[in-house]
Order: sequence, then C-alpha cells, then structure tokens
Amino acid sequence: MLLRLNNDLKDAMRHKETLKLDVIRMLKTNIKNCEIELKKELNDEEIISLIQKSIKGKEQANALFLQGNRPDLVENSEKEIEILKSYLPKALSEEELISIIDNTIATLNATSIKEMGAVIKSVKEQVGSRSDGSIISALVKQKLS
Repeated sequence: MLLRLNNDLKDAMRHKETLKLDVIRMLKTNIKNCEIELKKELNDEEIISLIQKSIKGKEQANALFLQGNRPDLVENSEKEIEILKSYLPKALSEEELISIIDNTIATLNATSIKEMGAVIKSVKEQVGSRSDGSIISALVKQKLS
C-alpha cells in the first residue's frame, strides 16, 4: 500500500494534480503519525482502516459544510473522498454481504437479537475492511428481528 501511495505521489507531482497530491501527502502524514504513536510500521489492513477513518471524518465535515451553506468546501471535500476511496479494496455488494450474514447466522444458530454481537463479530472477521460496520449491523439486526 505504501509503495502504491509513493508511486501515486510521484505521478501526481509529474502531472501537477494538486488536489491528489495534497490528499496523498495528508494520508502519508497520517500514516507516519500513527506509526510514531504505535512505535511500529502499519500493515495494509491498518492503513486501510486509517483511510476509512479519514473518509468518515471528511463525510462528517461535509455535513457541517452543508449546514454552514459552504458548497465550495463540500465540492472540494467530495473530490478528496473519491481520491481516498480509490485506495480502499473493492467493497462487497449487498447480496454478497447478506449471503455471508445468512451463513454466519446459520453456523452460530443465532435466533434472537441477543446474539447480534457474536454474529457481527464473526461477519467482521470474514469481510475485514470490505464493508462498513454500520451496514453489517443494520443487516444483522434486520435478519435477527
């Protein structure tokens, strides 16, 4: 992942893509700060988690920009989100996720909403960062209700 970021950084410099350059620099800075904080190098899964946090933060900022009537900032932030999303693995479709959830519920013999936590934990282990936790939670809750 770091190799891809470095290569994309060089390409953005060559092609004078300032927005992409800024986003990649911000991401690399976040990665470096996290590595310093944890005193270890981040693996790809941890970097993906960091990218997801950045996207979530930018989406929350977008909501505030909309409330503050700042469409110029929303537009810029949307472009940054698209650049960040290009570094995430392909997300699972809803059908694939439902299939995994159904299999997990059957495997764990979950029948009530009380077992929701165990189902979500198992599903998250299977899908990793290819699906958002809130989507998983909502689907599991729907299935167990």
